[in-house]
Amino acid sequence: MSCIQTIQDYALRSVGIGERLLPRSDFTLCEQATLIGSGLIWNVYFGALALLAGFFLATAVALARLSPLWAVRKPAEWFIFLFRGSPLFIQFFLAYEAFVLLPKSGIEIDLFFVQISAETRWLTRAWAGGLIVLFLNTAAYSAEIFYGALRSVPKGDLEAADAYGLSGWAKFRRVVWPTMLRLAWPAYTNEAIFLFHATALVYFSGFPAWQQKGDALYYAKYFADKTFNPFIAYPIAAAYFILLTLAIIAVFGLINRRLNRHLPRDSRPRLRLRLLMQLVR
Repeated sequence: MSCIQTIQDYALRSVGIGERLLPRSDFTLCEQATLIGSGLIWNVYFGALALLAGFFLATAVALARLSPLWAVRKPAEWFIFLFRGSPLFIQFFLAYEAFVLLPKSGIEIDLFFVQISAETRWLTRAWAGGLIVLFLNTAAYSAEIFYGALRSVPKGDLEAADAYGLSGWAKFRRVVWPTMLRLAWPAYTNEAIFLFHATALVYFSGFPAWQQKGDALYYAKYFADKTFNPFIAYPIAAAYFILLTLAIIAVFGLINRRLNRHLPRDSRPRLRLRLLMQLVR
């Protein structure tokens, strides 16, 4: 089988399109690279949706933590502490057990956006349950970043907004929120990178790969187990994640440039990938 035929058969296998049976023997480098790359589709799915939804929740939680009202501030602080203080892998495990065992016991839990019951078996699938855990986890970390940025908004900017007669929502939308994003963006870029790396834990957690529709690490583990050689499949997976990291840095760098377009070119903060420093560390 040629490499082009392999790509046609397995490039979209992780989402149910293409050849159903996995290679059994005589694995080629093309087969491993194609299937691991196919699995990366799920990593991008988890990371992109969790990051997008988590961004808005993080903004709300950061504002709640800044609130002078105890009833608003404390739940935000507990939420951040809970998800930042516990390991992500344990969060996956506890969430899966909750989605499986609680409905069997007749216990229903209302999570505002969904009610866990006997009818919500789809939450035990990685595409839903794993995504929820990643969404809540990144929201907690991002909220702490945004909270620090909100506290760092220069008082001069707020005084200037008051002088122009801005208040309430207009002040937040035109002054506070853009300044918060500019201050938080470098740290938020790191959180985005860490989140996409954390997606590799989904299929090593309790959430199963339904019909072998696994992520990049699922297929890397499959080839490593079949060939008894982890030094081909896992480096391929690592290379894909490095390329994904470079793509994230490029996209977030463009957004960073957009956020700081009003500054002189020499004064704009830049997101740079220091390869030499990474190798040294």
